[in-house]
Amino acid sequence: MTRPILLQGGRVIDPSQGRDEVANVLLMDGTVAAAGRDVQAPDGAQVIDCSGQIVSPGFIDVHCHLREPGREDVETIGTGARAAAAGGFTAVCAMPNTAPVTDNQAAVGFIIRQASRANAARVFPIGAISVGQKGESLAEMGEMVGAGAVAVSDDGKPVVSAQLMRTALEYARTFQIPVIDHCEEPTLAEGGAMNEGIVSARLGLKGIPAEAEEIMAIRDILLARLTGGHVHLAHMSTKGSVELIRWGKERGINVTAEVCPHHLSLTEEAVEGYETNAKMNPPLRTQADVESLREAVKDGTIDLIATDHAPHHYDEKEREFADAPNGIVGLETALAVVVTNLVVSGMIDYPTLVDRMSCTPARLFHLAGGTLRTGAVADVTVFDPAARWTVNPNEFLSMGRNTPYTGMTLTGRATWTIVGGTVVYALT
Repeated sequence: MTRPILLQGGRVIDPSQGRDEVANVLLMDGTVAAAGRDVQAPDGAQVIDCSGQIVSPGFIDVHCHLREPGREDVETIGTGARAAAAGGFTAVCAMPNTAPVTDNQAAVGFIIRQASRANAARVFPIGAISVGQKGESLAEMGEMVGAGAVAVSDDGKPVVSAQLMRTALEYARTFQIPVIDHCEEPTLAEGGAMNEGIVSARLGLKGIPAEAEEIMAIRDILLARLTGGHVHLAHMSTKGSVELIRWGKERGINVTAEVCPHHLSLTEEAVEGYETNAKMNPPLRTQADVESLREAVKDGTIDLIATDHAPHHYDEKEREFADAPNGIVGLETALAVVVTNLVVSGMIDYPTLVDRMSCTPARLFHLAGGTLRTGAVADVTVFDPAARWTVNPNEFLSMGRNTPYTGMTLTGRATWTIVGGTVVYALT
């Protein structure tokens, strides 16, 4: 039995209940016992002063890469779960591009067992759509869901076959899980290292046009219309994709989408100097794309914010730009990047941030959490919206150091992360 915790005097923001007030939140026996201005601490409770801070349902990241099994030299489920807690995330969803691929119930069970040993953020496995992520035959979706998978994806590899994607959506509808797709038309994107445009031409790098993403996005939306399945479009990066998602939603198609903090804050200009820590897929785009994505977060066209946390070894990134792997770490900077670029700028408010980083991920992926309702699981994030700090990757709990934010001063930081009524991170 865990010791009761009283979160005292914070600004409690819970969009799932329309709540935004200064109040106390009492956590007992792993659940939210009560919330209100007059709630008091029982005998023996731990009282945490949250004055000047925001108390919200725990953040949930539906898209991260924890590298285990296969690349424990880069990240483990344990280090990733602890990094997630340090970033204010009480739960993350682990992508299946491990070695071996998470495409069966045994692999799903392994991730769940490793996560339980970490005693940090919860880890929900995402199973592969196809066996070995080869895009040829459907993986055993029912068995993976039965073992604990919360979605399926061949992330990093687009589902090239429209027929396979159709079948996946039909099966997934049976199990009421989303099918997550990396939208990339491979023949257009082949060999590309960054966004196609003036900057790529100046740097002499082969570019990836926005249309490579948008062609697959509209295909997936149409297949969702055909099947009635739930398609979730990963890490959207272009203005055109936003327009296509909006088109789909206006027609009642079951399409949802995510955007990453880096696509909300950085442009292709970050690649100048052949900066491999700004190399990712989809690539950083233009300022017009960034502004469109921000507006889509504000109006809900983009449903949620996800990190696409992708650690790499230092040596892997220290290569010629075209040969370096894609991806950056993001669990420990996501909150601050969003606060700095969207909230401080006045684009969105804190209730919208909490909705996009907690309530909506929980609702769309059918996960526990995302609310501070009485009786709900006691997964809570406390963060200081005014904290200013300078990014030093050497201080990360993640094993990854590959971030384009090194040396930047950001605003907003998690101070307490509570999972199941137990403190798993406290900023010291």
